[in-house]
Amino acid sequence: MRVRRRTFGDFVKAFLAFVALAVLLVGVPVALAMTAGWPFPETFEPMEWLKQDISVSTFLSILTFVVWLAWAQFTACVLVEMKAALSGVGVPGRVPGAGPSQLLARQLVAALLLVGATAASFTPSLAQLGQTYDDNQRPTVAAAQQTPGLFAQQQEQAAGTAAAVAEQASHTEAAPAAKKQGDTKFYRIQPPEGRHHDSLWEIAERHLGDGRRYKEIFELNKDRAQPDGSRLSEASLIRPGWIMEMPGDARGGDLVEMPDDAPEVSPEVRQQISDYARTGDGAQEQGGDQAQGSGDEGSGGGTAHVDLPQQRPAPGTGHADLQRPAPDQVATPAQDSSSFGLPEALLTAPLLAAGLLGALGHRRRQALWQSAFAGIGGRRGMEPPTPTGDALDVQDALLVGADPEGVRLLDRSLRGLAASLAAESRPLPTVYAAWMSNGDLHLQLAQPSGKPPSPWQLGQDQTFWMLARADAETYEDVDTAAPYPGLVSLGTMDDSRLLLNLESVPGIVSLSGREEDRAAVFASVAAELATNGWSDRMTITLVGFGEDLTALAPSRLRHLDGIEALIETMEAETRQRRGALGAAGHDSVLTGRTGPAQHTRWAPHLVLLAAEPSPEDAMTLAELAADASRLGIGYLVGTGSGDLPGAAWEMEITGEGRLLAPLLGLELDAQLLPAAERRAVVELFTDADPEHGPDGPGTTPPFLVDISEQGRPAVYARLVGPYEIIGLETPDGERSALLHEALALLLLHREGVHPRVLSSALWPRGVTDDVREALLDRLRDWLGTDPDGTPRLRTDDAGRLTLAKSVVSDLDVLRSLYHEATQGKGVDSRAVRGRLLTDALVLVRGPLLADRPEGRYRWLTHEIVDAQLPLLVADTGLALAEFHMEKNRAEKAIEALNAALRTAPSDERLWNELLRATHALDDPERLTALASDLLTRSGARGLPPRTEALLDELLPTWRDAVAAAG
Repeated sequence: MRVRRRTFGDFVKAFLAFVALAVLLVGVPVALAMTAGWPFPETFEPMEWLKQDISVSTFLSILTFVVWLAWAQFTACVLVEMKAALSGVGVPGRVPGAGPSQLLARQLVAALLLVGATAASFTPSLAQLGQTYDDNQRPTVAAAQQTPGLFAQQQEQAAGTAAAVAEQASHTEAAPAAKKQGDTKFYRIQPPEGRHHDSLWEIAERHLGDGRRYKEIFELNKDRAQPDGSRLSEASLIRPGWIMEMPGDARGGDLVEMPDDAPEVSPEVRQQISDYARTGDGAQEQGGDQAQGSGDEGSGGGTAHVDLPQQRPAPGTGHADLQRPAPDQVATPAQDSSSFGLPEALLTAPLLAAGLLGALGHRRRQALWQSAFAGIGGRRGMEPPTPTGDALDVQDALLVGADPEGVRLLDRSLRGLAASLAAESRPLPTVYAAWMSNGDLHLQLAQPSGKPPSPWQLGQDQTFWMLARADAETYEDVDTAAPYPGLVSLGTMDDSRLLLNLESVPGIVSLSGREEDRAAVFASVAAELATNGWSDRMTITLVGFGEDLTALAPSRLRHLDGIEALIETMEAETRQRRGALGAAGHDSVLTGRTGPAQHTRWAPHLVLLAAEPSPEDAMTLAELAADASRLGIGYLVGTGSGDLPGAAWEMEITGEGRLLAPLLGLELDAQLLPAAERRAVVELFTDADPEHGPDGPGTTPPFLVDISEQGRPAVYARLVGPYEIIGLETPDGERSALLHEALALLLLHREGVHPRVLSSALWPRGVTDDVREALLDRLRDWLGTDPDGTPRLRTDDAGRLTLAKSVVSDLDVLRSLYHEATQGKGVDSRAVRGRLLTDALVLVRGPLLADRPEGRYRWLTHEIVDAQLPLLVADTGLALAEFHMEKNRAEKAIEALNAALRTAPSDERLWNELLRATHALDDPERLTALASDLLTRSGARGLPPRTEALLDELLPTWRDAVAAAG
């Protein structure tokens, strides 16, 4: 290596800086002490001072005191900057109110230490003396990328924007682009010892004056063979010892111009550069292996860069497998030429859509069950409100874009990895990011962590662990904590989806851009973190936005009014987590999650701060975030200017929806949740909230059937039990099952089904437009027309597919009978009510689509009909039992309740009414037998409290009787 020699000018600057510091630090206080005296009075008598006359000497004393204060502040700045420069650890502390003073102190300390081997990489040059303090804060922080060793030692930040030690290169031929400016210049990628890893962005910033020109360096050197045999294929993946040809206008001490500097480098290096130069000017080799080669050990893999995994097939997979669409590519615009007006943001966010859809279904089921115990008949919640307008479009987009299978595989894969490592007594590696590419999962580690447990394999280098989709499908559910709950989707790059682990970032992640663009990113991150399927417990704190988003997951999302409350909260939590980790003997939350308390502790806390903090607040947050990754806390902070003091990683969202992170080598198609879609998503959750809206009757079934003799349908489908269709011929061929499934979906959604929802339900991995249209044509032909010539499969004004009223299912009839019995003619006529309820209960032949073939009807997992049908049957049985008990017909009531229990065996209301009806028979033995049967059905959980209390009331001796009966 050739060390940069200090020039005579460097020594002159250092000498002048020493003189200036000596005058300011020593000369100023000595002069003040000799001329004006010490600033502190001999006595402390404030009341006497207030009684004295204000004179010229009083003003002079005040001015003298101010000068003393300025000197003390400057001295503190010098000490802070000197400590940071000499230690090389962390960002220099910010002395309150000392912007210009601290900048001057920094420049003088830099000049004084310029003759040493360390300070040049920690301070800006004297040429920046005229800039503001904030201008000089950013380069120091932005360059603070972490090396693996430093990351493990509580994230010590190594800045290094100017290379103090540079290995020089040589070349004897000049490139055409450089001839105008001089001979060809080369740069050799520096090793990571003593500072952060080199990046093309920083090289361009140092030697071309603009980091955004890194693409010019990349284009000059792309796919050219390096000395270790590998090639530059990604701008973010460079290695120590590689040679970079530079544009002709490059300047700086780290560069070498050939042939002028050729005598100053070793013959070995000169030969390497000569060989490298011959690959330039379009002379790249065409057939070489572009794998990483044997240089992995020396690559410094494990930097804070987020590299894109290479696209390669999993071992043992054939060509046909490579052509199979991946789950995260389902129903994207690239596969479907038309989005039919659905929100593109959710169509292209499969993991976010799956999380929202799952959480929405859970919320709707919760509303159904809560309303079930509010009363019998006519209660709110029997039918969830049907979305309209933007909410309906968003719901359709969720159904089309969701990839629940991808979420399930990701969750099982991560938990399976944690379980395997725990079984081998190995700690969890720190993961910066996860890439989902062609169905495979790539984990990017902060540093090499050895060989992964089977079936995981090493990826493109030692810092990638890869799991093929076929291997992921072999994982079963395991009882272990989620190892990386902080993973969240940011966008796609080259058909690969990036999930950044906000929890492991060594410091603050800043996001710059227009306010509305930042808000779309923040909303997407918050919504996915609140509803994802690969986390157990977490807290997401929202500051400056998203108060309405708390409706998505009130147990996870928390909104704070301002940054003052945030800082107070995080200071307390940081202290608490440090103490808890120390008391448990863990070095980080990763080791804690694999211990005995894995399910109750070390849950992540992710802070999303959309409002730009003041410089003072930003530095406070930076101090809190310095140790945050060890504690399981992540920070994503918005900034309008892109200049956020203390930011470790910097990202920018553009107006075109591109997410840029040059220092990380990322340029993504961002995952967004724009304002309109966010409002519609919140509306879906709000309408499904069981506490939202008044109690009592509120909704009517979306489709009521004419239950009179004149209302006989032309096509009748029996869905409650085995699937049967009356009124249509069974289609021939393999398409029969597909047509039956399509009709079932339409029958369960009388409000209409979007064509893309239908196609994504039938073909979860995607389908082309012509195949979908061909199916719809066959479905129209099969269903036929009504006597007036109207097609039974129609398209409404919004483009959704609807069925004619002449096409009816038994579920439609069941809903209509119950509605008519409890809210229609049956309310005023006891005889009509009994007949309608009896007819309704006769329709129930078993669970919904009881004989559906395995592997089909997977879209039912998105539906809540599996919860609606048992509740509807239970309500019908309860209403019919009440009808019979009014006339003391206990046996008839028991018969109705037992019929309902065959479809809703776990409904506690049926159990309780069955106990009351049996008690009315005045047969203690039969009541004891029923109690024994209910106790057996309840299993290890035992009887519900209300059922047990009812038994105590009806049969106080039931425990002894059941025990005696065995």
